[in-house]
Amino acid sequence: MQFFIFPQMPSEKTKNALRNFYKEKRAELSPDERETRSLKIANKSLESALWNHSFYHIFLPINRLMEVNTEYLLNILNGKDKNIVVGATDTAQKAMSHFLLTDNTVFKTNEWGIPEPQGGIGISEDQLDVVFVPLLAFDRLGNRLGYGKGYYDRFLKKCRPDCLKIGLSFFEPALEVPVDSHDVALNGCITVDNIYLF
Repeated sequence: MQFFIFPQMPSEKTKNALRNFYKEKRAELSPDERETRSLKIANKSLESALWNHSFYHIFLPINRLMEVNTEYLLNILNGKDKNIVVGATDTAQKAMSHFLLTDNTVFKTNEWGIPEPQGGIGISEDQLDVVFVPLLAFDRLGNRLGYGKGYYDRFLKKCRPDCLKIGLSFFEPALEVPVDSHDVALNGCITVDNIYLF
C-alpha cells in the first residue's frame, strides 16, 4: 500500500501542497479510468454495513475536477428504495441547504460546476443517517482534506453524532492530513480497493 509523505510545514501550507498534489493526480486520470474507479467504489460500498438506514445524503460531482462519479451510488440507493438527499450551497451565508431527490427535482449548475436542486422538499441535518462526503485526500485517522471553503465541515457539525460520514476516494490514504479546530473527521472512507473505518 502506498502512502504519500509531505515535508513538515505550517498546516495551511501543507494542506495547499496536498490539495495541489491530489488535484494533479485526479487530472491525470482519463475519463474512462474515472468511470471505472467510480464504479469500483460503488461496488465496494456494497461490501459495507451502510445499507440499514433511511436518509442518505450524496454529493453530485464537479466533472471538470474529475470528482468521483456518484451516479453509480445513486443507482444503488434507488435500487434499495432509500431516501436520497442532495445539497445546495448558499454562498452569502456560507452554508448548505438540503432537499429530497424526487422525479420532480430541478437542477441548475452553480458557479463551481456543481449541479444543485432548485428547491423542493427540505430535509434537516438531523434527519440524515449517512452522508457521502467529497474529498481530495484522507488519512488513516479519518482526517479529510477538502477544497478549503469549509461548507462540508459546517454542514457535518449540524448532523447527529451518530450520522455516518463516509468519504469516497480514488486513492489510498495519505500518511497524514493536517487538522484544524474546525475540521470534521470521517467515520469511514471507501476507495477502489478498500473500506476504511475510523
